[in-house]
Amino acid sequence: MRNQNTTYRRSIKAAAFTAALACVFAIGAEIRSSSAAQLTYFHRNGKLHLVNSDRNGGLQGIASVYHDRITANGEHMNPNAMTAAHKSLPMGSRVTVFNKRNNRSVTVRINDRGPYVTGRVIDLSPGAARAIGVDGLAQVSLQVNGRSS
Repeated sequence: MRNQNTTYRRSIKAAAFTAALACVFAIGAEIRSSSAAQLTYFHRNGKLHLVNSDRNGGLQGIASVYHDRITANGEHMNPNAMTAAHKSLPMGSRVTVFNKRNNRSVTVRINDRGPYVTGRVIDLSPGAARAIGVDGLAQVSLQVNGRSS
């Protein structure tokens, strides 16, 4: 019963978040993150575009590794895929993650929501984490590259 309730609560939160983003997209507003990254959303030719207008490197914080079976967009999680979970970026966004400890980077596609732990900015799939040498937690910076087509 607990798993069903947790899944139900997550789906309600995801629906509320999606509705809020749809309102923002409809008015073409600019969203500013609390860590000073400037993310601008706009429509062109019927497609939604995301632009990182921050010139100071984007978002920074702690990355972790996740192992969920099903992602928020309904995909089965492939542990070797270059994917990640982010709280607010649109599904399908491309993000380059830089490991500050060893200066390695990987470009991932956002296909899940999270992390649900305070202080973390992104959850990486095991494959993406291996690519940049993350085993557990790591200090990273993010650069939003736009959306996948």
